[in-house]
Amino acid sequence: MKAVAYTQAALPIDDPAALIDLDLPRPQPGPQDLLVKVHAVSVNPVDTKVRHRAQPTEPRVLGFDAVGTVEAVGEAVTLFKPGEVVYYAGTINRAGSNAQYQLVDERIVALKPASLDDAQAAALPLTAITAWEVLFDRLRIPEGQGEGQVLLVTGAAGGVGSILVQLARKLTQLTVIGTASRPETQAWVAELGAHHVIDHTQPLGPQLKAAGIDQVDHVASLTHTDSYFDQFVELLAPQGQFALIDDPATLNVMPFKAKSISLHWESMFTRSVYQTPDMQAQHDLLTRVADLIDAGTLRTTFGEHYGRINAANLRRAHALIESGKAKGKLVLEGFDD
Repeated sequence: MKAVAYTQAALPIDDPAALIDLDLPRPQPGPQDLLVKVHAVSVNPVDTKVRHRAQPTEPRVLGFDAVGTVEAVGEAVTLFKPGEVVYYAGTINRAGSNAQYQLVDERIVALKPASLDDAQAAALPLTAITAWEVLFDRLRIPEGQGEGQVLLVTGAAGGVGSILVQLARKLTQLTVIGTASRPETQAWVAELGAHHVIDHTQPLGPQLKAAGIDQVDHVASLTHTDSYFDQFVELLAPQGQFALIDDPATLNVMPFKAKSISLHWESMFTRSVYQTPDMQAQHDLLTRVADLIDAGTLRTTFGEHYGRINAANLRRAHALIESGKAKGKLVLEGFDD
């Protein structure tokens, strides 16, 4: 099967060897696996992080988001059958979606939203899972509640932020504040439903005060946490909640003690890597997201189509992700014959 992989970590993305085209054997499903023929994929910051940090001992296929057709199922599979079109974000300790065929555990897969084409749907899984888990599993905001409380989302124009803003606005009563720095990304966040949009390149406090907000009850820090941490300490209300998804080199949380602020770290791979008893929660939430998409409650965060799935196009997509200027998700579709 055709695939795109890397064989040497930390090469600059403009090096042709950073991602290469190659042929690999088609995998065979285990008991609870689906063998999926991949139609479309999207690129996430985690792809670039893994490529820089993890030195493989054999060619490593990246890619987490995918849409495809179930080709075969393992003997213990009960949720799906061959021929169904599914979407999912795989797991970090298995081969990824940048290949014609991929194995994925059925418990982290759902049927693709019927109202979206493959590229539009491929933009959703990883960011939808992460955003859902931040809001409902880590911050534990009950659906339909949160009236009178304020959620601040930093980096709201990115993939996770674009879904998180929608979920918070549509499924809770929180006041949602999103941050973005450019006119086009600020307009995007407002369009997705944020009550207020502020510029994270400027001090946050004065902008919140100008919007009539003195403090926030919840923070979802999606990027550059260490750059804004001192401001978060000041802005969070006593007994507030702080969630993050990025990887600051150091994080001194002692300033949270005086206000009894709780800290919640989110990794959407936790359930799949550790095979937690509630692993099927990701199947359930992706099914719910598909229903919300088809009902018109949520919208895809598809940003740009980057062409066919090959090494050259994936290098271009990684380069834009690394620049920090992507708006919405970058999607690739189909393999060259």
